[in-house]
Amino acid sequence: MNKANTQQYGISHWPDTEELNKRLYHLANELPIHQVKRDKMQEYLAYFDKKCAKSKSMTDRAKELIPGGVQHNLAFNYPFPLAITRADGAYLWDVDGNRYIDFLQAGGPTLLGSNYKPVQEKVIEVIRESGPVTGLFHEFELKLAELIHTHMPSIEMFRMLMSGTEACMAAVRAARTFTGKKYVIKNGGAYHGWSDQFVFGMRVPGVGPLDAHGIPAGAYQYTQEVFPNDIDALQKRMEENEKDGGTAAVYLEPLGPESGTRPVLRDYNQKVRELCDRFGALLIFDEVVTGFRVGLGGAQGYFNIKPDLTVFGKCVAGGYPGAGGVGGRKDVMLCYAAGIGGPGGKRAMVGGTLSANPMSCAAGYYAIKAIEETGAHVKAGAAGDRLARGLSDIFERNKLPFVAFNHASICHMETGAAMLMDIKNPNIFKEVGARKKVMEEMGAAMTAEGIITLAGSRLYTSMADTDDVVDDALERFDRIFKNIEIKKD
Repeated sequence: MNKANTQQYGISHWPDTEELNKRLYHLANELPIHQVKRDKMQEYLAYFDKKCAKSKSMTDRAKELIPGGVQHNLAFNYPFPLAITRADGAYLWDVDGNRYIDFLQAGGPTLLGSNYKPVQEKVIEVIRESGPVTGLFHEFELKLAELIHTHMPSIEMFRMLMSGTEACMAAVRAARTFTGKKYVIKNGGAYHGWSDQFVFGMRVPGVGPLDAHGIPAGAYQYTQEVFPNDIDALQKRMEENEKDGGTAAVYLEPLGPESGTRPVLRDYNQKVRELCDRFGALLIFDEVVTGFRVGLGGAQGYFNIKPDLTVFGKCVAGGYPGAGGVGGRKDVMLCYAAGIGGPGGKRAMVGGTLSANPMSCAAGYYAIKAIEETGAHVKAGAAGDRLARGLSDIFERNKLPFVAFNHASICHMETGAAMLMDIKNPNIFKEVGARKKVMEEMGAAMTAEGIITLAGSRLYTSMADTDDVVDDALERFDRIFKNIEIKKD
Protein backbone atom coordinates (compact mmCIF):
# COMPACT_ATOMS: atom_id res chain seq x y z
CA MET A 1 0.00 0.00 0.00
CA ASN A 2 1.47 3.36 -0.96
CA LYS A 3 1.74 6.27 1.47
CA ALA A 4 -0.92 8.39 -0.23
CA ASN A 5 -3.45 5.57 -0.02
CA THR A 6 -2.68 5.00 3.67
CA GLN A 7 -3.35 8.66 4.47
CA GLN A 8 -6.93 8.30 3.26
CA TYR A 9 -7.69 5.99 6.17
CA GLY A 10 -7.93 6.26 9.92
CA ILE A 11 -5.58 3.30 10.44
CA SER A 12 -2.19 4.90 11.08
CA HIS A 13 -0.38 1.61 11.72
CA TRP A 14 -1.04 -2.10 11.54
CA PRO A 15 -0.36 -3.92 14.83
CA ASP A 16 1.97 -6.90 15.10
CA THR A 17 -0.94 -9.32 14.90
CA GLU A 18 0.99 -12.46 15.79
CA GLU A 19 2.38 -10.91 18.97
CA LEU A 20 -1.00 -9.34 19.77
CA ASN A 21 -2.80 -12.68 19.42
CA LYS A 22 -0.25 -14.35 21.70
CA ARG A 23 -0.97 -11.78 24.40
CA LEU A 24 -4.73 -12.12 23.95
CA TYR A 25 -4.50 -15.91 24.11
CA HIS A 26 -2.47 -15.75 27.31
CA LEU A 27 -4.95 -13.33 28.89
CA ALA A 28 -7.95 -15.46 27.98
CA ASN A 29 -6.67 -18.93 28.70
CA GLU A 30 -4.30 -18.69 31.63
CA LEU A 31 -5.10 -17.87 35.25
CA PRO A 32 -5.33 -15.82 37.40
CA ILE A 33 -8.25 -13.58 36.46
CA HIS A 34 -7.93 -9.96 37.60
CA GLN A 35 -10.86 -7.91 38.92
CA VAL A 36 -11.65 -4.59 40.59
CA LYS A 37 -10.90 -4.70 44.33
CA ARG A 38 -13.99 -5.71 46.30
CA ASP A 39 -14.22 -2.57 48.43
CA LYS A 40 -13.76 -0.35 45.38
CA MET A 41 -16.36 -2.33 43.43
CA GLN A 42 -18.86 -1.71 46.22
CA GLU A 43 -18.17 2.01 45.89
CA TYR A 44 -18.83 1.84 42.18
CA LEU A 45 -22.06 -0.11 42.62
CA ALA A 46 -23.19 2.44 45.22
CA TYR A 47 -22.97 5.06 42.46
CA PHE A 48 -25.91 3.48 40.69
CA ASP A 49 -28.07 3.46 43.83
CA LYS A 50 -27.25 7.07 44.67
CA LYS A 51 -27.00 8.70 41.26
CA CYS A 52 -29.18 6.63 38.91
CA ALA A 53 -32.44 6.19 40.80
CA LYS A 54 -34.64 7.41 37.92
CA SER A 55 -32.96 5.02 35.48
CA LYS A 56 -33.50 2.11 37.86
CA SER A 57 -37.15 3.00 38.41
CA MET A 58 -37.78 3.36 34.69
CA THR A 59 -36.06 0.13 33.64
CA ASP A 60 -37.68 -1.80 36.51
CA ARG A 61 -41.05 -0.71 35.13
CA ALA A 62 -39.91 -1.63 31.62
CA LYS A 63 -39.18 -5.20 32.71
CA GLU A 64 -42.91 -5.70 33.16
CA LEU A 65 -43.51 -5.02 29.46
CA ILE A 66 -40.16 -5.48 27.69
CA PRO A 67 -38.12 -8.72 27.94
CA GLY A 68 -35.11 -7.88 30.10
CA GLY A 69 -36.26 -4.26 30.36
CA VAL A 70 -34.60 -2.97 27.17
CA GLN A 71 -35.11 -3.48 23.44
CA HIS A 72 -31.49 -3.83 22.32
CA ASN A 73 -28.66 -6.07 23.49
CA LEU A 74 -26.22 -3.14 23.78
CA ALA A 75 -28.35 -1.71 26.60
CA PHE A 76 -28.15 -4.81 28.85
CA ASN A 77 -25.66 -3.26 31.26
CA TYR A 78 -24.73 -4.25 34.80
CA PRO A 79 -26.13 -3.66 37.41
CA PHE A 80 -29.08 -2.20 35.47
CA PRO A 81 -29.55 -0.26 32.21
CA LEU A 82 -29.30 3.52 32.08
CA ALA A 83 -32.10 5.58 30.55
CA ILE A 84 -30.46 8.10 28.21
CA THR A 85 -32.22 11.37 27.43
CA ARG A 86 -29.60 13.36 25.49
CA ALA A 87 -26.69 12.69 23.14
CA ASP A 88 -24.38 15.37 21.80
CA GLY A 89 -20.92 14.98 20.29
CA ALA A 90 -18.68 13.08 22.71
CA TYR A 91 -21.22 12.87 25.54
CA LEU A 92 -24.41 11.21 26.76
CA TRP A 93 -26.71 12.33 29.58
CA ASP A 94 -29.01 10.01 31.53
CA VAL A 95 -32.45 10.73 32.94
CA ASP A 96 -30.86 11.56 36.30
CA GLY A 97 -28.72 14.28 34.70
CA ASN A 98 -25.38 12.41 34.84
CA ARG A 99 -22.98 13.08 31.96
CA TYR A 100 -20.83 10.36 30.39
CA ILE A 101 -18.04 10.24 27.83
CA ASP A 102 -19.60 8.24 25.00
CA PHE A 103 -17.31 5.55 23.63
CA LEU A 104 -20.32 3.47 22.56
CA GLN A 105 -21.38 5.92 19.85
CA ALA A 106 -24.60 3.95 19.27
CA GLY A 107 -22.56 0.82 18.55
CA GLY A 108 -20.36 2.51 15.96
CA PRO A 109 -22.36 4.52 13.41
CA THR A 110 -21.90 8.06 14.72
CA LEU A 111 -18.37 8.69 13.47
CA LEU A 112 -19.06 12.44 13.41
CA GLY A 113 -20.13 12.37 17.06
CA SER A 114 -23.65 11.89 18.34
CA ASN A 115 -26.46 14.05 16.96
CA TYR A 116 -24.20 15.94 14.57
CA LYS A 117 -26.12 19.14 13.91
CA PRO A 118 -25.27 19.84 10.24
CA VAL A 119 -26.59 16.38 9.27
CA GLN A 120 -29.56 16.66 11.61
CA GLU A 121 -30.63 19.93 10.00
CA LYS A 122 -30.45 18.47 6.48
CA VAL A 123 -32.46 15.41 7.51
CA ILE A 124 -35.13 17.58 9.10
CA GLU A 125 -35.44 19.52 5.83
CA VAL A 126 -36.10 16.28 3.93
CA ILE A 127 -38.63 15.08 6.51
CA ARG A 128 -40.49 18.40 6.35
CA GLU A 129 -40.80 18.05 2.59
CA SER A 130 -41.52 14.34 2.04
CA GLY A 131 -41.99 12.85 5.48
CA PRO A 132 -39.74 10.03 6.64
CA VAL A 133 -41.20 7.52 4.17
CA THR A 134 -43.22 7.60 0.94
CA GLY A 135 -43.26 3.98 -0.21
CA LEU A 136 -42.03 5.12 -3.63
CA PHE A 137 -38.72 6.14 -5.18
CA HIS A 138 -36.93 9.21 -3.79
CA GLU A 139 -33.91 11.07 -5.17
CA PHE A 140 -31.76 10.36 -2.12
CA GLU A 141 -31.81 6.63 -2.93
CA LEU A 142 -29.88 7.48 -6.08
CA LYS A 143 -27.66 10.11 -4.47
CA LEU A 144 -26.60 7.73 -1.71
CA ALA A 145 -25.90 4.87 -4.15
CA GLU A 146 -23.81 7.19 -6.34
CA LEU A 147 -21.82 8.45 -3.37
CA ILE A 148 -21.07 4.96 -2.07
CA HIS A 149 -19.95 3.87 -5.54
CA THR A 150 -17.62 6.89 -5.75
CA HIS A 151 -15.76 5.83 -2.63
CA MET A 152 -16.02 2.05 -3.08
CA PRO A 153 -15.81 1.20 -6.80
CA SER A 154 -16.58 -2.47 -6.07
CA ILE A 155 -20.13 -1.33 -5.25
CA GLU A 156 -21.34 -1.28 -8.85
CA MET A 157 -24.92 -1.49 -7.60
CA PHE A 158 -26.41 -0.95 -4.14
CA ARG A 159 -29.59 -2.22 -2.49
CA MET A 160 -30.67 -0.38 0.69
CA LEU A 161 -32.23 -2.42 3.49
CA MET A 162 -33.14 -1.79 7.12
CA SER A 163 -30.32 -3.46 9.06
CA GLY A 164 -27.03 -5.30 8.86
CA THR A 165 -28.82 -8.54 9.69
CA GLU A 166 -31.12 -8.13 6.68
CA ALA A 167 -28.15 -7.25 4.50
CA CYS A 168 -26.30 -10.42 5.54
CA MET A 169 -29.38 -12.51 4.79
CA ALA A 170 -29.78 -10.89 1.38
CA ALA A 171 -26.11 -11.37 0.48
CA VAL A 172 -26.26 -15.11 1.22
CA ARG A 173 -29.38 -15.44 -0.90
CA ALA A 174 -27.79 -13.64 -3.85
CA ALA A 175 -24.59 -15.69 -3.55
CA ARG A 176 -26.48 -18.97 -3.70
CA THR A 177 -28.74 -17.75 -6.50
CA PHE A 178 -25.83 -16.52 -8.59
CA THR A 179 -23.35 -19.36 -8.06
CA GLY A 180 -25.78 -22.26 -7.78
CA LYS A 181 -23.69 -23.50 -4.84
CA LYS A 182 -24.89 -24.06 -1.29
CA TYR A 183 -22.26 -23.73 1.46
CA VAL A 184 -21.38 -20.47 3.19
CA ILE A 185 -18.20 -20.29 5.30
CA LYS A 186 -17.54 -17.73 8.01
CA ASN A 187 -14.81 -17.09 10.55
CA GLY A 188 -15.68 -18.61 13.90
CA GLY A 189 -16.49 -15.95 16.47
CA ALA A 190 -17.74 -13.45 13.89
CA TYR A 191 -21.15 -11.80 14.11
CA HIS A 192 -23.15 -11.48 10.90
CA GLY A 193 -26.54 -10.70 12.38
CA TRP A 194 -29.09 -12.90 14.08
CA SER A 195 -30.75 -14.69 11.16
CA ASP A 196 -31.21 -18.46 11.55
CA GLN A 197 -28.31 -19.39 9.30
CA PHE A 198 -25.82 -17.09 11.05
CA VAL A 199 -26.48 -17.92 14.69
CA PHE A 200 -23.63 -20.35 14.25
CA GLY A 201 -20.01 -20.14 15.43
CA MET A 202 -20.74 -16.95 17.36
CA ARG A 203 -18.42 -15.25 19.87
CA VAL A 204 -16.00 -18.17 20.33
CA PRO A 205 -14.67 -20.10 17.30
CA GLY A 206 -15.61 -23.76 17.26
CA VAL A 207 -18.90 -23.54 19.16
CA GLY A 208 -21.00 -24.22 16.04
CA PRO A 209 -24.74 -24.11 16.84
CA LEU A 210 -24.30 -23.72 20.62
CA ASP A 211 -26.35 -20.48 20.67
CA ALA A 212 -28.89 -21.61 18.05
CA HIS A 213 -31.83 -21.98 20.41
CA GLY A 214 -35.21 -22.10 18.71
CA ILE A 215 -33.61 -22.67 15.30
CA PRO A 216 -34.15 -25.92 13.38
CA ALA A 217 -30.90 -27.65 12.50
CA GLY A 218 -31.73 -27.46 8.82
CA ALA A 219 -31.55 -23.66 8.92
CA TYR A 220 -27.79 -23.69 9.48
CA GLN A 221 -27.07 -26.99 7.76
CA TYR A 222 -25.02 -25.28 5.07
CA THR A 223 -23.26 -22.74 7.29
CA GLN A 224 -19.69 -23.62 8.21
CA GLU A 225 -16.96 -21.99 10.28
CA VAL A 226 -13.19 -21.98 10.24
CA PHE A 227 -10.80 -20.52 12.78
CA PRO A 228 -9.60 -16.98 12.00
CA ASN A 229 -6.24 -16.77 10.23
CA ASP A 230 -6.23 -20.51 9.44
CA ILE A 231 -6.02 -20.29 5.67
CA ASP A 232 -5.16 -24.00 5.35
CA ALA A 233 -8.36 -24.99 7.14
CA LEU A 234 -10.37 -22.75 4.84
CA GLN A 235 -8.79 -24.29 1.75
CA LYS A 236 -9.46 -27.79 3.05
CA ARG A 237 -13.09 -26.93 3.77
CA MET A 238 -13.59 -25.49 0.30
CA GLU A 239 -11.98 -28.58 -1.28
CA GLU A 240 -14.37 -30.83 0.65
CA ASN A 241 -17.35 -28.71 -0.37
CA GLU A 242 -16.51 -29.18 -4.04
CA LYS A 243 -17.65 -32.79 -3.65
CA ASP A 244 -21.01 -31.79 -2.19
CA GLY A 245 -22.56 -28.71 -3.75
CA GLY A 246 -19.68 -26.24 -3.57
CA THR A 247 -19.02 -23.05 -1.64
CA ALA A 248 -21.29 -20.15 -2.56
CA ALA A 249 -19.53 -17.55 -0.42
CA VAL A 250 -16.96 -16.83 2.23
CA TYR A 251 -17.99 -14.17 4.73
CA LEU A 252 -15.37 -12.01 6.43
CA GLU A 253 -15.25 -9.18 8.89
CA PRO A 254 -12.09 -7.78 7.29
CA LEU A 255 -10.44 -6.71 10.58
CA GLY A 256 -11.33 -10.00 12.23
CA PRO A 257 -14.33 -11.42 14.13
CA GLU A 258 -16.34 -9.00 16.28
CA SER A 259 -14.86 -5.89 14.67
CA GLY A 260 -11.31 -7.11 15.17
CA THR A 261 -11.69 -8.50 18.68
CA ARG A 262 -9.85 -11.49 17.22
CA PRO A 263 -7.56 -9.61 14.82
CA VAL A 264 -6.54 -11.16 11.51
CA LEU A 265 -3.11 -11.08 9.92
CA ARG A 266 -2.43 -8.27 7.49
CA ASP A 267 -2.43 -10.56 4.42
CA TYR A 268 -5.30 -12.85 5.48
CA ASN A 269 -8.01 -11.14 3.41
CA GLN A 270 -5.91 -11.30 0.26
CA LYS A 271 -5.33 -15.03 0.74
CA VAL A 272 -9.07 -15.57 1.15
CA ARG A 273 -9.69 -13.53 -2.02
CA GLU A 274 -7.36 -15.86 -3.91
CA LEU A 275 -9.12 -18.97 -2.59
CA CYS A 276 -12.52 -17.61 -3.56
CA ASP A 277 -11.27 -16.97 -7.09
CA ARG A 278 -9.86 -20.49 -7.25
CA PHE A 279 -13.07 -22.19 -6.12
CA GLY A 280 -15.60 -19.90 -7.78
CA ALA A 281 -17.01 -18.64 -4.49
CA LEU A 282 -18.06 -15.06 -3.78
CA LEU A 283 -16.04 -13.09 -1.26
CA ILE A 284 -18.39 -11.10 0.98
CA PHE A 285 -17.01 -8.36 3.21
CA ASP A 286 -19.12 -7.50 6.24
CA GLU A 287 -18.40 -3.78 6.55
CA VAL A 288 -21.27 -3.07 8.92
CA VAL A 289 -18.79 -1.45 11.33
CA THR A 290 -15.75 -0.73 9.15
CA GLY A 291 -17.60 0.93 6.26
CA PHE A 292 -16.70 4.66 6.33
CA ARG A 293 -15.42 4.34 9.92
CA VAL A 294 -12.05 2.91 8.85
CA GLY A 295 -12.08 5.25 5.86
CA LEU A 296 -14.34 6.39 3.07
CA GLY A 297 -13.15 3.43 1.02
CA GLY A 298 -13.95 1.02 3.84
CA ALA A 299 -11.65 -1.78 4.92
CA GLN A 300 -11.66 -3.00 1.32
CA GLY A 301 -10.02 0.22 0.24
CA TYR A 302 -7.45 0.04 3.02
CA PHE A 303 -6.52 -3.54 2.09
CA ASN A 304 -6.89 -2.81 -1.64
CA ILE A 305 -9.11 -5.86 -2.08
CA LYS A 306 -12.25 -6.02 -4.20
CA PRO A 307 -14.96 -8.16 -2.60
CA ASP A 308 -17.79 -9.47 -4.74
CA LEU A 309 -20.42 -8.24 -2.29
CA THR A 310 -20.26 -5.85 0.65
CA VAL A 311 -22.68 -5.79 3.55
CA PHE A 312 -23.42 -2.43 5.17
CA GLY A 313 -25.09 -1.18 8.32
CA LYS A 314 -24.29 1.39 11.00
CA CYS A 315 -22.66 4.31 9.14
CA VAL A 316 -24.65 3.86 5.94
CA ALA A 317 -27.42 5.92 7.54
CA GLY A 318 -25.15 8.04 9.71
CA GLY A 319 -26.65 6.82 12.98
CA TYR A 320 -30.27 7.18 11.85
CA PRO A 321 -32.65 4.20 11.59
CA GLY A 322 -32.76 2.11 8.44
CA ALA A 323 -29.03 1.41 8.46
CA GLY A 324 -28.37 -1.51 6.18
CA GLY A 325 -27.69 -2.57 2.65
CA VAL A 326 -25.73 -4.77 0.30
CA GLY A 327 -23.72 -3.77 -2.75
CA GLY A 328 -21.28 -5.24 -5.21
CA ARG A 329 -20.82 -6.67 -8.68
CA LYS A 330 -23.56 -5.71 -11.10
CA ASP A 331 -24.07 -9.25 -12.39
CA VAL A 332 -24.63 -10.53 -8.85
CA MET A 333 -26.68 -7.55 -7.69
CA LEU A 334 -29.13 -7.98 -10.57
CA CYS A 335 -30.43 -11.01 -8.70
CA TYR A 336 -32.34 -8.48 -6.58
CA ALA A 337 -33.84 -6.55 -9.47
CA ALA A 338 -37.38 -5.51 -8.56
CA GLY A 339 -40.10 -6.90 -10.76
CA ILE A 340 -37.79 -8.77 -13.14
CA GLY A 341 -35.70 -11.90 -13.08
CA GLY A 342 -31.97 -11.96 -12.47
CA PRO A 343 -29.40 -14.04 -14.35
CA GLY A 344 -31.15 -16.90 -16.11
CA GLY A 345 -34.47 -15.52 -14.91
CA LYS A 346 -33.68 -16.34 -11.26
CA ARG A 347 -34.46 -13.77 -8.64
CA ALA A 348 -33.29 -13.61 -5.04
CA MET A 349 -36.28 -12.35 -3.11
CA VAL A 350 -35.70 -9.37 -0.81
CA GLY A 351 -38.22 -6.90 0.50
CA GLY A 352 -38.79 -4.13 3.01
CA THR A 353 -41.53 -1.53 2.78
CA LEU A 354 -39.52 1.01 4.77
CA SER A 355 -36.15 0.24 3.16
CA ALA A 356 -34.40 3.16 1.44
CA ASN A 357 -36.82 5.67 2.94
CA PRO A 358 -36.05 9.37 2.36
CA MET A 359 -34.97 9.96 5.97
CA SER A 360 -32.42 7.10 6.05
CA CYS A 361 -31.00 7.75 2.60
CA ALA A 362 -30.68 11.50 3.19
CA ALA A 363 -29.05 10.86 6.56
CA GLY A 364 -26.55 8.48 5.00
CA TYR A 365 -25.81 10.83 2.12
CA TYR A 366 -25.23 13.88 4.27
CA ALA A 367 -23.26 11.94 6.90
CA ILE A 368 -20.87 10.57 4.28
CA LYS A 369 -20.54 14.04 2.72
CA ALA A 370 -19.72 15.41 6.18
CA ILE A 371 -17.07 12.72 6.67
CA GLU A 372 -15.59 13.77 3.31
CA GLU A 373 -15.52 17.44 4.29
CA THR A 374 -14.22 17.03 7.85
CA GLY A 375 -11.91 14.03 7.55
CA ALA A 376 -13.82 12.55 10.50
CA HIS A 377 -12.38 9.06 9.92
CA VAL A 378 -8.82 10.35 10.28
CA LYS A 379 -9.62 12.50 13.33
CA ALA A 380 -11.50 9.67 15.02
CA GLY A 381 -8.64 7.31 14.16
CA ALA A 382 -6.13 9.66 15.81
CA ALA A 383 -8.34 9.70 18.92
CA GLY A 384 -8.39 5.89 18.85
CA ASP A 385 -4.59 5.83 18.65
CA ARG A 386 -4.31 8.18 21.63
CA LEU A 387 -6.83 6.19 23.66
CA ALA A 388 -5.30 2.75 22.99
CA ARG A 389 -1.79 4.04 23.60
CA GLY A 390 -2.86 5.65 26.88
CA LEU A 391 -4.62 2.50 28.06
CA SER A 392 -1.56 0.40 27.24
CA ASP A 393 0.57 2.78 29.28
CA ILE A 394 -1.83 2.47 32.23
CA PHE A 395 -1.71 -1.33 32.06
CA GLU A 396 2.08 -1.36 31.89
CA ARG A 397 2.41 1.13 34.75
CA ASN A 398 0.15 -0.96 36.96
CA LYS A 399 1.75 -4.26 35.86
CA LEU A 400 -1.52 -5.65 34.56
CA PRO A 401 -1.83 -8.38 31.88
CA PHE A 402 -4.68 -6.53 30.14
CA VAL A 403 -4.43 -5.72 26.42
CA ALA A 404 -5.44 -2.56 24.55
CA PHE A 405 -5.16 -2.12 20.79
CA ASN A 406 -6.99 -0.40 17.96
CA HIS A 407 -7.64 -0.32 14.26
CA ALA A 408 -8.29 3.40 13.73
CA SER A 409 -11.36 4.44 15.77
CA ILE A 410 -12.27 0.84 16.72
CA CYS A 411 -10.57 0.26 20.06
CA HIS A 412 -10.38 -2.90 22.15
CA MET A 413 -9.65 -3.16 25.85
CA GLU A 414 -9.47 -6.75 27.03
CA THR A 415 -9.61 -7.47 30.77
CA GLY A 416 -11.82 -10.51 31.43
CA ALA A 417 -11.45 -11.68 27.81
CA ALA A 418 -14.52 -13.95 27.95
CA MET A 419 -15.00 -13.70 24.17
CA LEU A 420 -11.38 -14.66 23.53
CA MET A 421 -11.39 -18.05 25.20
CA ASP A 422 -10.26 -21.15 23.32
CA ILE A 423 -12.87 -23.88 22.84
CA LYS A 424 -10.03 -26.37 23.42
CA ASN A 425 -9.57 -25.08 26.98
CA PRO A 426 -10.99 -27.92 29.14
CA ASN A 427 -12.16 -25.38 31.74
CA ILE A 428 -13.89 -23.05 29.30
CA PHE A 429 -17.41 -23.52 30.62
CA LYS A 430 -16.24 -23.20 34.21
CA GLU A 431 -14.17 -20.09 33.58
CA VAL A 432 -16.35 -18.25 31.10
CA GLY A 433 -18.89 -17.28 33.76
CA ALA A 434 -16.22 -15.78 35.98
CA ARG A 435 -14.70 -13.91 33.04
CA LYS A 436 -18.08 -12.55 31.96
CA LYS A 437 -18.68 -11.36 35.52
CA VAL A 438 -15.34 -9.53 35.50
CA MET A 439 -16.30 -7.85 32.20
CA GLU A 440 -19.67 -6.81 33.64
CA GLU A 441 -18.02 -5.33 36.70
CA MET A 442 -15.41 -3.52 34.62
CA GLY A 443 -18.21 -2.02 32.56
CA ALA A 444 -20.03 -0.90 35.71
CA ALA A 445 -16.84 0.65 37.09
CA MET A 446 -16.35 2.58 33.85
CA THR A 447 -19.93 3.81 33.91
CA ALA A 448 -19.54 4.95 37.52
CA GLU A 449 -16.42 6.83 36.44
CA GLY A 450 -18.46 8.54 33.72
CA ILE A 451 -17.51 6.45 30.67
CA ILE A 452 -19.85 4.43 28.43
CA THR A 453 -18.32 1.53 26.49
CA LEU A 454 -19.59 -1.53 24.64
CA ALA A 455 -19.63 -4.30 27.26
CA GLY A 456 -16.60 -2.85 29.03
CA SER A 457 -14.30 -4.04 26.27
CA ARG A 458 -14.90 -2.17 22.99
CA LEU A 459 -14.69 1.57 22.48
CA TYR A 460 -15.57 3.59 19.41
CA THR A 461 -14.02 7.03 19.11
CA SER A 462 -15.52 9.82 17.01
CA MET A 463 -14.48 13.14 15.52
CA ALA A 464 -15.84 14.76 18.69
CA ASP A 465 -13.17 13.05 20.82
CA THR A 466 -10.59 15.82 21.11
CA ASP A 467 -7.30 15.32 22.93
CA ASP A 468 -8.90 16.86 26.02
CA VAL A 469 -11.80 14.38 25.91
CA VAL A 470 -9.47 11.39 25.52
CA ASP A 471 -7.10 12.60 28.24
CA ASP A 472 -10.03 13.13 30.61
CA ALA A 473 -11.16 9.56 29.87
CA LEU A 474 -7.67 8.21 30.53
CA GLU A 475 -7.60 9.86 33.96
CA ARG A 476 -10.87 8.10 34.76
CA PHE A 477 -9.57 4.76 33.47
CA ASP A 478 -6.44 5.23 35.56
CA ARG A 479 -8.53 5.48 38.72
CA ILE A 480 -10.11 2.12 37.90
CA PHE A 481 -6.93 0.26 36.99
CA LYS A 482 -5.10 1.41 40.11
CA ASN A 483 -7.58 -0.72 42.03
CA ILE A 484 -7.20 -4.19 40.52
CA GLU A 485 -6.60 -7.41 42.42
CA ILE A 486 -6.35 -11.09 41.54
CA LYS A 487 -9.70 -12.82 41.75
CA LYS A 488 -9.88 -15.47 44.45
CA ASP A 489 -12.14 -18.50 44.09
